[in-house]
Amino acid sequence: MPEEHRLEEQFLCQEAEKRISSQLDEVEQIEIDIQTDLLKIVQGQADGVSLTGQGLVIQQDIRVQEIKLQTDSIAINPFSALFGKIELGQPVNAIARIILTELDINTALDSDFVRNQMQNLELNVDGEIVSFEPEEIKVFLPGDGKIEFRGKLLLKEMGNTRPLAYTAIARPRSHSQPAMLEGFNCTEGEGISIELIVALMQKAKELMSLPYFEWEDIAFNIKNIEAQKGNLILMLEAQVRQIPSSSTLLSP
Repeated sequence: MPEEHRLEEQFLCQEAEKRISSQLDEVEQIEIDIQTDLLKIVQGQADGVSLTGQGLVIQQDIRVQEIKLQTDSIAINPFSALFGKIELGQPVNAIARIILTELDINTALDSDFVRNQMQNLELNVDGEIVSFEPEEIKVFLPGDGKIEFRGKLLLKEMGNTRPLAYTAIARPRSHSQPAMLEGFNCTEGEGISIELIVALMQKAKELMSLPYFEWEDIAFNIKNIEAQKGNLILMLEAQVRQIPSSSTLLSP
């Protein structure tokens, strides 16, 4: 590659790193590689973008220990790209590998952002609506491909509200096997009915069978989850319609 093209790439990458770092609450390390040159920029094209980061706090208490992301070829706004700001001309496909530590996961679960998403979960149990209000949830990663959950919630059914504490052990889905629940135990409260357990398992199956999830301008599909001792490794495929701005990243 000609030296002037390499200098162009370096400039764009440095500016993009500065802009994205400024949009994050915290960042330990971030490296962006924009595979392009001046001619392609003027034409609104780039061969791809790769991002490697460590210790990224994306939104309040949502922290990622490590992320590696690579896009395919993209169409970009040539004027904004010259200043290190990537604006997509059309959706772009990407693959990502994300590592979350046990501490990252539990800090996120305690955040207001996640708690707001988990309020009043509802299930249809034989025609009756039963709702859950999570009060506490902790995740433990003991290794051997297992995830342990310990939590407390308020169970609302038949006009009554009662507390319930539980522990559960599950294996996440992978390339070779579906998600599996290995154990569920009520540690406080009167327990739950078989019908409710069946409805809960059906709801979990529906969620895991969704073709994709959406967050802001990103649609993603979890292809594989690997539970290691202390870490959870996610392999994702994503379609990015637009790079989130600082206002969307930091909104409550």
